[in-house]
Amino acid sequence: MFQQLIIAGYLGSDPVMRVTPSGKQVTNLSVATSRSWNDGNGNKVDETTWFRVSVWNGQAASCEKYLSKGDPVLVIGRLRPDENGNPRTFVREDGSFGASFEVNAMNVRFLPKGGDSRSEYIDVPNDNKEPKLAEEDEIPF
Repeated sequence: MFQQLIIAGYLGSDPVMRVTPSGKQVTNLSVATSRSWNDGNGNKVDETTWFRVSVWNGQAASCEKYLSKGDPVLVIGRLRPDENGNPRTFVREDGSFGASFEVNAMNVRFLPKGGDSRSEYIDVPNDNKEPKLAEEDEIPF
């Protein structure tokens, strides 16, 4: 069986990179998705869902270097559940309960920013494949 999650959202904070004791790089991203609709009474309802994303190795360094708070990203990954297969739960400082949607990224794509005239995303190569180098006649300048 297989699961894949696709998230298109905005970074809620600057990426934070660290190195594990075994020497692997990991960058943590906080990604927000949102949607809005009108309820039965005609009132606008906004819903924001936050995801904690872990990006590993080569992609981790690229994300830490090129992304910052507010940047749009597309994340392709898988959910990391707790030991029972559920979202990770925690108790806040005020005593209330919360849940966290944690994602292991397989691929992170940098999306164009609002004023950017480029129409395509920037695909950051992942560690599972070699990046294809452009041939000289494919370079657009």
